[in-house]
Amino acid sequence: MSMIKEFREFAMRGNVVDMAVGVIIGGAFGKIVTSVVNDLIMPPIGKAMGGVNFQDLFINLDPGKTLPTGEAVTSLAQAKEAGVAVIAYGQFINVVLDFLIIAFCIFMLIRVMNKLAKKDEPAPVPAAPTTKDCPRCLSSIPIKATRCAHCTSDV
Repeated sequence: MSMIKEFREFAMRGNVVDMAVGVIIGGAFGKIVTSVVNDLIMPPIGKAMGGVNFQDLFINLDPGKTLPTGEAVTSLAQAKEAGVAVIAYGQFINVVLDFLIIAFCIFMLIRVMNKLAKKDEPAPVPAAPTTKDCPRCLSSIPIKATRCAHCTSDV
């Protein structure tokens, strides 16, 4: 029973709950970014490049292999279905773009958090002076001194 109680205390700590919420939101955000890249960014880029579908960009490593019907492999889906070894560089481009967008968003979030954290820090308090100047000879003497050590005048 003690182990269950310990686990409950561990799981209910603020840091663990915050981390779980962050992982869940991060996963959902990753799906949103993937959709933005695949559905909003890449189609116009592909259209501007002459109707290229980035999902189907690949290098066939088995050019001799064909579909069961004898036709050549023309899409990535066909290559996967036929078991043809390929380098799917179009999907790699999409994943790199996903990563760059997510990394930039995280950078901006941390940047804002750092700015907010700096505003909360109190300004450093200047240290109290430990010396004063003698009015006669302008030498630096301890603040509690009643007589100057240099010119022996009363202060």
